[in-house]
Amino acid sequence: MRYQPIQSSLFVKNRLNFGKEMQTNHIALLCSNDVQVTNADDSMGFAQNNDLFYLSGIDQEETILMLYPDAYKKEYREILFIKKTDEHIKIWEGDKLTKDNASQISDIVRVEWVEDFEKILQLIAFEADGFYLGHNEHIKRSTKEIETRQDRLINWCKLKYPLHAYNRAAKITRGLRQVKAQEEVTMIQRAADISIQGFERVLRSVKPGMMEYELEAELSYVFLKQGALRHAFKPIVASGGNACALHYNSNDGKCVDGEMILMDFGVCYGNYNSDTTRCFPVNGQFSKRQKEVYQAVLTCLEQGSKLLKPGVISAEYEEQMAKLVENELIGLGLLTKKDIAAQDPENPLYKKYFMHGTAHHIGLDVHDVGLYSRPFEAGMVLTCEPGIYIPEEGIGCRLENDYLITEDGITNLTAKMPIAIKDIERLMNN
Repeated sequence: MRYQPIQSSLFVKNRLNFGKEMQTNHIALLCSNDVQVTNADDSMGFAQNNDLFYLSGIDQEETILMLYPDAYKKEYREILFIKKTDEHIKIWEGDKLTKDNASQISDIVRVEWVEDFEKILQLIAFEADGFYLGHNEHIKRSTKEIETRQDRLINWCKLKYPLHAYNRAAKITRGLRQVKAQEEVTMIQRAADISIQGFERVLRSVKPGMMEYELEAELSYVFLKQGALRHAFKPIVASGGNACALHYNSNDGKCVDGEMILMDFGVCYGNYNSDTTRCFPVNGQFSKRQKEVYQAVLTCLEQGSKLLKPGVISAEYEEQMAKLVENELIGLGLLTKKDIAAQDPENPLYKKYFMHGTAHHIGLDVHDVGLYSRPFEAGMVLTCEPGIYIPEEGIGCRLENDYLITEDGITNLTAKMPIAIKDIERLMNN
């Protein structure tokens, strides 16, 4: 295991809270993700189904969690099914979880081999009135045509038990996962701390003529050395005009003297993620115009992050953030008050230079699950990431921090990552 183990008490508490939200006399079934293949016998590696991890702490393929809080026999209330290991698997793949290992991680007493799942479910399924099944409900990913292990489990259950009621496990987990426990905040903080080290290494390494992917490599070195599982997402290292493409990540351009680099990156540590963005000059010295744009974005970040407080609705927050950016665009000479007074309210002019949202939940997913109709609450962790993009000037600037909302304000989990112009220039020139 690359990361410090999480106390099993977290998963016990998560399962208890999940069970309280279930309808009476229902069984919840959550399964691991597939190991995605590339070609021949190669694979992309494994990333766990985050709902399953949230409820069990198990980070291994071919895993199923069964929860039946109302089972009349105690031994049926929580069952964890894991991949059966043997000497052949040990020789070719290394150690897998034993039943004792899995029980210790999850604090689930009954652990069985996954090959016995169907037989054991058959023993209790007809005592239950329905099932809770997992599915990816993200608006951009849930309709993809790739059939997942979750999809196969849904289809199998409905074929095997067609007259049971069916419910969405994600409807429960999206509510629970929005508010983080202290153990989760600790993991996000560790991810953020590693990202800070990576950024400082980049600042000390960059020089004109380097390729964007060389800076990506500097990040990767630090992340792996510090025990990260992986990048939280494919990092964006965008020099000059490349920074005006919001999701640019080919990272194959040259870092040219006089340009500014936008770097959007994150760390996945123990399945929890950070997400940060910084901008810096290739040659270590911001030009006058770069300073103006950078300071405008930094002002929006500093003022906008203060709006992240309990009771605030996301839509209201985003509206206020847009006003902050709009005001800075006037200061930069990109818009005028007269232009704004005459604009179409349905197509505000600021969107030419600022076209994305500024706050998303972060946790087990980089864009973590949850409903944005729900007011912000203490315990939620969100990003704040305003930006200004001026293609005609070859300048794209975005700054992003990760914030824990508390009853008394916000805690910046990325506060130690250099962001002031003077601090960035000092690190680069030392």
